[in-house]
Amino acid sequence: MSNRKVYTDYFFDEPAYNTHDGGFIPLEAPKVPQKALAIPEPLKPDEETDTDMYYTVTAQTGEVQLLPGTKTKTWGFNAPLLGKTIIFKNGKTIHITLKNELPELTTFHWHGLNVPGPITDGGCHAPVYPGKSTQIEFKCHQPAATLWLHAHPCPSTAEHVWKGLATGVIVKDDIESKLPFPRNYGVDDIPLILQDRHFHENNQFDYLADYDPDGVQGPTPMINGTINPYFDVTTQRLRLRLLNGANRREWRLHFSDDLKFTQVASDGGVLPEPVDFTHLMLTCAERAEIIVNFGDYKPGDTVTLYCDDVPIVHFRIHQFTPDNTKIPDHLVDIPNPEVTPGTQVHKVVMSGMDEEVMMNDKKFDMQRIDDRQKVGNVEYWDISNTNDKSNGMVHPYHMHGTQFRVISRNGQAPYPNENGLKDTVGVNPGETVRLKVWFEHLGVFMNHCHIIEHEDGGMMAQFEVYDPDQPKTYKLMDMDTLMNAFAKERGVKVADLHIPGMDNM
Repeated sequence: MSNRKVYTDYFFDEPAYNTHDGGFIPLEAPKVPQKALAIPEPLKPDEETDTDMYYTVTAQTGEVQLLPGTKTKTWGFNAPLLGKTIIFKNGKTIHITLKNELPELTTFHWHGLNVPGPITDGGCHAPVYPGKSTQIEFKCHQPAATLWLHAHPCPSTAEHVWKGLATGVIVKDDIESKLPFPRNYGVDDIPLILQDRHFHENNQFDYLADYDPDGVQGPTPMINGTINPYFDVTTQRLRLRLLNGANRREWRLHFSDDLKFTQVASDGGVLPEPVDFTHLMLTCAERAEIIVNFGDYKPGDTVTLYCDDVPIVHFRIHQFTPDNTKIPDHLVDIPNPEVTPGTQVHKVVMSGMDEEVMMNDKKFDMQRIDDRQKVGNVEYWDISNTNDKSNGMVHPYHMHGTQFRVISRNGQAPYPNENGLKDTVGVNPGETVRLKVWFEHLGVFMNHCHIIEHEDGGMMAQFEVYDPDQPKTYKLMDMDTLMNAFAKERGVKVADLHIPGMDNM
């Protein structure tokens, strides 16, 4: 048995949980029969060599039988809803054709991937128009991790993700492959994309009807695009790749019987040391890989994963071979470079709620560069949340183009599972989180709150990673061009265009 401490609380400030929001929509246990958990199949490369991987990623419309009755109209990547899991191998050059078969423009943002910006990164400056395709190419140079791909066409990111444009990305490497982790994908290595939805007439999504500037929520948990899922457990140990893919909802997770589990990875890859939990909270866009040991259960038992007090996945225990594999107390060494002497401390202040959200007292401007950092430098970024502690909310801060280290929370140690590489961190009201940040690639990148309606509503900025010896000029998309394109594609005048995030900018 391990002598590691077992953590039993969610860490974040309880008064700031989304349960206290005036517009909070609690989850409800679905009143439909249980259905086998959908496991996204891996996307097959068009071609793979010893040095290169080639993919085609297509944004498409679809219909899915989510509830009894009428199928739900959805969007997805290479699938009707969400998408196929995309696998990259560290060290290989990746070539991707991005195709848009949707009725309107979208973008392909590689959340957590260290790639150049702004085009390869896939934020709002890289639209792919309906019926068109484009190509990107990059060298995969980062450790094994669970990342994700989602649409990012500001200020319509939230609506596109709500319709289904989000899927998992797995990076593999030689170091992780030698660790004693389950890795038989679909059997003992399972992605869990955690989302929630509201179903309207004839089982359809209606984003505009559900809109809330503090984040859209729905009462129905949807896990990998499955309502009321079960999973047949056939191995003693199970690796779950958890992704909070919701627009707004925090997921406070625990198993029946308060079954202990071990977190072995966070956003950017394997943790230096594993952390044992009975309760884990993920803010929007965060990932956690956990290993669950069902050794104390017998065939016929069911172990349930809950969010708060609502069941979200039922794990049905079957016969399995005993597995005495232990998780070592040290897993990997990760970078922790020294801060470059004489560099500034960057300040990012997230403020407001509802329509009043801002970053550094400004609404997002696609043409404005708000900060700059020299490529190769290692610098501190202080991320603050000015919301009131008694009635504010946790803002999950995301930075494109890098994986950072969390140094402190209000000068104190970060949470025990924040000692790995991260790209998203929840910031409590009244709190300042210090990050150590460095970049490998040049470009213009965005940083924002990952409550998606907040980023669409203006709690977003952009920064340039530059090389003084190789100055670059970037052609940045402007809001008028995007709005004219959306209006044309939707068959309305710009004045009649209804994109809620635009109204808050």
